[in-house]
Order: sequence, then structure tokens, then C-alpha cells
Amino acid sequence: MWADQVLAFEKAHLGRLLLWGAASVITGLGCWVFARAQQQNQPFLRHFAIQTGAWGAIDALLALGARPGLALRDYDGLTNLDRFLWFNCGLDAGYIAVGVTLALCGWKLGRSRALVGAGVAIGIQGAALLLLDLRFAALLTQAR
Repeated sequence: MWADQVLAFEKAHLGRLLLWGAASVITGLGCWVFARAQQQNQPFLRHFAIQTGAWGAIDALLALGARPGLALRDYDGLTNLDRFLWFNCGLDAGYIAVGVTLALCGWKLGRSRALVGAGVAIGIQGAALLLLDLRFAALLTQAR
């Protein structure tokens, strides 16, 4: 694989991450506004909105912060990127597990709609990040 190919894949991955982050912020903000406009206590929607917006802001900031530091990679740099990417996939799977656990605990233990909303949002964020990271990993694996 050529270094310029890896750089192009990395830029595209960060672009997709930025797009996901921005969409999450907009979705979270929209859900928050909708929940406030209803003038009813909607803990599920409120906590879903908070988690979605917060995760989206973090994703977008990470993508924007990483972009200026991109450079051509040698073989060792590619190996480090690959290992970091698979580590992130493991974290993403953990986010899904945490989200599912929170949602199930909120539902079964106390019927806490707030906890269910936060859990669902975390699970969705984890799944989306896992898909983005797996797509990037597949591109790197194919091009080797």
C-alpha cells in the first residue's frame, strides 16, 4: 500500500467521523428542543438528546483535532494506525455493551426512562462508531 493511499483513507475516515458528529449534535439539539417544546416531563427523550449531542460534539472535536496532524506514514506508522483502529473497535463494542446494559437496567430495575434514553443513545453511538471504524479497517486491510 502506498502512503498517499493511507493518508487519503485516513482523511476520508475523519470526514465521515466529522459528519457523524455533526449529525449527532443536530439530532441531539433537535430532540432537546422538541422535548422542551412539549412542556411535559420526557426523561427518555431529554437524556437521549443529551447523550447524542455530547457524543456528537466529542466525535466532531476529535475529527477536527486529528486532521491537522495527518501525515504520510511508513510501515511502522501504518502498523500503529492499524493497532489503534482495532483498539478503538474494541472500545466501540464496549460502548454498545454499556448502552445495552444501561437501557436494560433502567427498564428492568426501576423503569427509569432517563436511564433507558441514555443507554439507547450510547448504544447507537457505539454501533455507529464501530461501523465507521470497521469500514476504515476493511479499507486498510484490502489495500495491503
